[in-house]
Amino acid sequence: MELLHLELLKKEKNLLAFSGGVDSTALFFILQEKGVKVDLAIVDYSVRKESKLEVEYAKELAKRYDLNLFLLKTKLSSSNFEAKAREIRYNFFKKIITQYSYTTLITAHQLNDRLEWFFMQLSKGAGLVELLGMESIVKKEDYTLVRPLLNISKKELLNYLHKNNIPYFIDKTNFDTTFFRNYIRHHFSDKFLELYSKGVKRSFKYLSQDKKELLDSISIFNIQELYGARIKKGSNLFRIFDLLFKKYSYLLSTSQKKEILHQKSGVIANKIAFGFWRGCFLTAPYIKIKLLKEQKELFRKEKFPIPLRFYVAKKGIFFQLKQNCTTLERNVQ
Repeated sequence: MELLHLELLKKEKNLLAFSGGVDSTALFFILQEKGVKVDLAIVDYSVRKESKLEVEYAKELAKRYDLNLFLLKTKLSSSNFEAKAREIRYNFFKKIITQYSYTTLITAHQLNDRLEWFFMQLSKGAGLVELLGMESIVKKEDYTLVRPLLNISKKELLNYLHKNNIPYFIDKTNFDTTFFRNYIRHHFSDKFLELYSKGVKRSFKYLSQDKKELLDSISIFNIQELYGARIKKGSNLFRIFDLLFKKYSYLLSTSQKKEILHQKSGVIANKIAFGFWRGCFLTAPYIKIKLLKEQKELFRKEKFPIPLRFYVAKKGIFFQLKQNCTTLERNVQ
């Protein structure tokens, strides 16, 4: 099976997000075959009885292959479970990566997941960038996220596991179609891929090339976890909003985009600050700290957006940021 970015993974210090399910189990054994070294990270949400067995399976693999295993046990309510679980999971991964100097986080998202995402965004009225939001490689501030299975279907992974008599677990919550993602999966994306997998793979290849050409025309920069885009005449501001907020794994609604245009600066979801300044649109993590008198005076004099001041002050990046933002090229109405 041909993995994406295989040569890169052979050179890096890798952490694999493991669950014991079809995708991550198949990926683990394929990586072993390809000579890619990984350590394992698994989260037990204490929701299903099988989760204890999945953790034991991860421990068994770690012992058999002499790997490090990182385990997080937590409890979540059913309210907004998917979003909370994702946030906890990635915060856990980031903590491990920072503490033990991993350079790459590997996840087992595959072709079915990619098409599922495509249909979910299509149902919301998304553009090309959002439709193809699931990329095979994403540069983060502290690590690189790699999804080597994005061109391989779940059926191919199942065939691999059965052929090699490799045990795996099935998460029964994936069959609960009250979750929108599961509904799309069982009624649309999986059935469509069963019929047209070759065409879907080719389409994603061509669309990814189109997306790259589109994004190359948008000038984005970052200073630590602050992201900015230089606004040019004719810039599609909604697309810029989508690109920058996605850096924080946040998807904006149409009403939120309109509100950003209206407000000019503010905070989304109580965690992402934004603002227009000197021809740029800027985003940063929203924090609150006490500003020094000279900092307050500088920001006031420069008419710098209030919600962004705290992060910029804490990181000491104002003058570096100022060099990146040129004179206003387009008046935002």
